[in-house]
Amino acid sequence: MDTIGTARRWSILLVALCATLFSNVFINGVAFLIPTLHRDLGLDLARAGLVSAMPSFGMVLTLIAWGAVVDRIGERTVLALGSALTAAAAFGAAAADSLIAVQVFLLLGGMAAASSNAASARMVVGWFPPEQRGLAMGIRQTAQPLGVGLGALVIPQLAAAHGVSVALMFPGVVCAIAAVLSVMCLVDPPRPARADAHPDDLANPYRGSDTLWRIHLVSVLLVVPQCLVWTFTLVWLMTDRGWSASAAGAIVTVAQLLGAAGRIAAGRWSDRIGSRLRPIRSIALAAAVSMALLAVTEVFDSPISVLLMLVASVVTVSDNGLAFTAIAEIAGPFWSGRALGAQNTSQLFTCGVVPPAFGALIGTAGYAVAFGVCAVFPLIALPLIPVRDDPLAKAL
Repeated sequence: MDTIGTARRWSILLVALCATLFSNVFINGVAFLIPTLHRDLGLDLARAGLVSAMPSFGMVLTLIAWGAVVDRIGERTVLALGSALTAAAAFGAAAADSLIAVQVFLLLGGMAAASSNAASARMVVGWFPPEQRGLAMGIRQTAQPLGVGLGALVIPQLAAAHGVSVALMFPGVVCAIAAVLSVMCLVDPPRPARADAHPDDLANPYRGSDTLWRIHLVSVLLVVPQCLVWTFTLVWLMTDRGWSASAAGAIVTVAQLLGAAGRIAAGRWSDRIGSRLRPIRSIALAAAVSMALLAVTEVFDSPISVLLMLVASVVTVSDNGLAFTAIAEIAGPFWSGRALGAQNTSQLFTCGVVPPAFGALIGTAGYAVAFGVCAVFPLIALPLIPVRDDPLAKAL
């Protein structure tokens, strides 16, 4: 930890954040092309939605594989290479002359963009001491909402003014910048050579312990209300609450920003109390309560439900960075890439199931029932959180 100065450490975090943020512009930004694909190119919403989902499909395919690569060759190379390949795929999609070719490039770009997840997280764990990792990882975890926000700010306007091809060049440009910054500014955190490592450090952390498995399962359960809130807030405000598209969009933007702040606050909280997993237990309880109250207020058509939706938007995302940090600390420098890849893969798979499943439930039983059912998942997670195996508590 003492091989670089404080300013250098935080600058590395900033570059790692940018690389992850720009990857998220590519992964999530294609969704903002749906109106143009539908209106100007004549695609129905199902086909346009499929196009926008291609980066996410690609990402799921390679998260664990990229984690294994990071474990072998280090973070700087993976961030630089992955960002460069993502940029190349974006430029390829922009230059493609058929929709099928565009989809292929978007799939390949998603496969490349997955590289940033484990690599940037390992940068944080490797360069920051235990008492600062929660805060640092919380900042790093803002990459997703900030990436979504940046994509929403730029991509629709470019598509409307200049077409889909020009809009697709934007994530290409920012990912190319990330690749250059990674080469110029990043330094791999120190770790022992495999030949010199203690056998315990090389051992598979999934064998002989259920701690990582339990954290993965808890994270899957807690991501259900997060996905529900993120997916259906906009349509709920417009169809159920009667809000305009612009007003509902403003609330969603505010929710994203508050969610980013919540991740940072949760990380700082974990540093201060010396525990990663005890805060997750409190967050799970808060998620259950907020979703249950949301269900009750929805039954009575109360305006308070909008405020509770904002609260749920913050609470349900606050555990992400804590679980990510705990997994990296438990898995160690030779396994954390694969463990983080498994964490992301399981959560992304769950987020692929939640929208159609809860969409069907909402269609048949209404939002109140869906919110109430969603409150059950954090309650199931509570007894599964392995608080006694907290990595930060053991380190301190």
